[in-house]
Amino acid sequence: MQIDRYDRHILRVLQEEGRISNQDLADRIGLSPSPCLRRVRALEDNGLISGYRALVDAKALGLALMALVHISMDQHTPERFGHFENVIREIPEVIECLLITGQSADYQLKVVVKDMDAYQDLLLNRITGISGVTGVHSSFVLRRVVDKTALPIAAD
Repeated sequence: MQIDRYDRHILRVLQEEGRISNQDLADRIGLSPSPCLRRVRALEDNGLISGYRALVDAKALGLALMALVHISMDQHTPERFGHFENVIREIPEVIECLLITGQSADYQLKVVVKDMDAYQDLLLNRITGISGVTGVHSSFVLRRVVDKTALPIAAD
């Protein structure tokens, strides 16, 4: 799909204000509501907009501890990685899992938990017990310096 300046503007606005009404969006980008809605639907249908979500404050839910966890695996096979990924997807405290290169680890997890006791339980009773996990290195987040979900979309 070829996107033009209107589509890019729609994407920029929706990343920041996902609940904006079509009328307000159309006013912001300089189109009438009907063509604006058609463009949004086309962006959705073509996969440029993959969904809409609410951003929830972890601390307000009592999830005060965030950790980045590097995981090393014993074997680099599709089966071993596939098993790990299937298990890790089912752990609700894992909010991000990345297969990485350039480190001594194979995966980086971002996890959120209530406190250090909850982290210890997660690590010792669920993560290290996954077949193939041979090493774990944890770093704890002190403060979020940049915390955004919006992708950079070039302007015309």
